Amino acid sequence: MRVLALLDGSVADPESPLLRADDLGVQRGDGAFETILVVDGRPRELEAHLDRLERSARLLEMTLPERADWERAVRAVTDQWPWDAESEMALKLVCTRGVDGGDGTPTAFASGQSISAELLRKRAEGISVVTLERGIDPGMMERAPWLLLSAKTLSYAVNMAALREAERRGADEVVFTATDDSVLEGPTSNVVLAEGDTLVTPPPSAGILRGTTQGALFAAASEAGWNTAVEPVSVERLHQADGVWLASSIRRIVQVHTVDGAAIRADRELDERVRQLYESLY
Repeated sequence: MRVLALLDGSVADPESPLLRADDLGVQRGDGAFETILVVDGRPRELEAHLDRLERSARLLEMTLPERADWERAVRAVTDQWPWDAESEMALKLVCTRGVDGGDGTPTAFASGQSISAELLRKRAEGISVVTLERGIDPGMMERAPWLLLSAKTLSYAVNMAALREAERRGADEVVFTATDDSVLEGPTSNVVLAEGDTLVTPPPSAGILRGTTQGALFAAASEAGWNTAVEPVSVERLHQADGVWLASSIRRIVQVHTVDGAAIRADRELDERVRQLYESLY
């Protein structure tokens, strides 16, 4: 199932062409996007996603349509979705720099699609991950802002190549590491680990995307009396932790049971507690 809407609120045919061949999003991956989980017609963390989209656009020095336009497109997509048949939807907001040689008018749209069976399997069964070096050091974001390390851009070729490498190694997902062997993030997720009554995630200052789902989980955890920490995490801590999860909008909170071929703690009760913390917000 797919639904496509433009920012004026009109609904388009998702099977018909939309982008020009000379659009810079197609030619160079020059643009930004957000993916939002919508459950029973209600987008989760919409404001946080729009905030992050605006931040990505600032880093890209790219014109972004007004927030009200995005909100109108979101409503158009959610209004057309068959909620009685499918209670969840992955909603993607996309903005490119526009056509090559144009006047700078961006190309923007919102699209909704069904949650894949493979993702549902990972939610239910947990996942195995491999650690792969990302080729950056923790200070590179501040030292080289032109690398756009904390922006959510359309340039995802490296991330997708990493996931194919994970598949070749017999794993479900990837956890990127920095040159000092510290943990960064997944290609499409943030890393969270539990150590006693504390949830920990690596800092965005290391050059990773600030997670909306991870942020929501930590807010819920703090409200419930857990401790939370944003600090450097070594790969060794993944093996020693009481639990490890990948967090993202569409996958929600997925438990990791294997890292680099070695089984780690994957307590079902703890997993349920952590997932319920996140779900308690909604």
